[in-house]
Amino acid sequence: MIMEHRIVRYGDLQPCKTAFIDAHTPGSDQKENFTIIGGGVSESPDQHVHIGLPHGFNIGAAGQPPKCRNSLHDHHTAEAFFVLKGRWRFFWGRYGDAGEVVLEEGDIFNIPTGIFRGFENIGTDYGMIMAILGGDDAGGGVMWAPQVIEDAADHGLVLGDDGKLYDTKRQQKLPKGVAPMPVMTDDDLAKRPEPTTAQVLPNHVARYWDMMALADRMPVQVIGERGLLKDKPGFEVSFITRGSATEARKSNPYPTVLMPMRGHWKVRWDAARGLDAGEATLAPGDTMSVPEHTPHSVVPSMTGEASLYHVVATGDPAGHTWTG
Repeated sequence: MIMEHRIVRYGDLQPCKTAFIDAHTPGSDQKENFTIIGGGVSESPDQHVHIGLPHGFNIGAAGQPPKCRNSLHDHHTAEAFFVLKGRWRFFWGRYGDAGEVVLEEGDIFNIPTGIFRGFENIGTDYGMIMAILGGDDAGGGVMWAPQVIEDAADHGLVLGDDGKLYDTKRQQKLPKGVAPMPVMTDDDLAKRPEPTTAQVLPNHVARYWDMMALADRMPVQVIGERGLLKDKPGFEVSFITRGSATEARKSNPYPTVLMPMRGHWKVRWDAARGLDAGEATLAPGDTMSVPEHTPHSVVPSMTGEASLYHVVATGDPAGHTWTG
């Protein structure tokens, strides 16, 4: 795969409007889901995968108009979001009322596993959030709150225990040997923690302008053992600004993903692993995967505000993040 094929431009993203079980449920039926890197967790064969190469994590995105929400769900591995566009409310708990936080553009939320979470666009325009999911298989799918599965069935969508969606409005039926996905038992639900907002925010949310100040001279590790949000989810997330960017070439033993938040960024790479040396310019919303062991640099190419998220796998198993 040549380097051009490892860059996904924001304007080239291909949405899927039938990715998940709540695709027909009023209030959630206008959302668009994107799988940028990795297989993702979509339950629909309609989902387009832009870069299918394993990275040790998945990169996806959700685009939603105002007042559209993503229903309560959970993953077996880590899930972190940063807001690219708009203003978003995240909420969690069995019924979504245990706690909540509002994120502005650039803020990042390393959502604890083991709790149901959902989110909605509370801004005034189409919004976009970028997602990082731990593991190459993204934890084996999505676990939905029981009421989400029940509401979806009332609007024609049934999730089979094979992880696939079946639309009864289109006369689709569960194949022989496939049963409806069972809802979680009361005993399983009772074991799930219900952390409050005060318990979650200090260790799981980092604000954009705080990171801009901290990364004025050196990149800041946001998620990782030494991060602002200390965790070992199977990947590390760093934050780079104009003041902390450098022309010095660096490489990693795992693929590196670059995701500009603000400004335009020039990426240069040396010849390595069958690739010719080259350069490319990234804009906000673009996603680039630099191959492992490829020396590269990334610096702002224009004046003005500039910030970028840097994601790389660590080789650790993508474990739980909620320990409270």
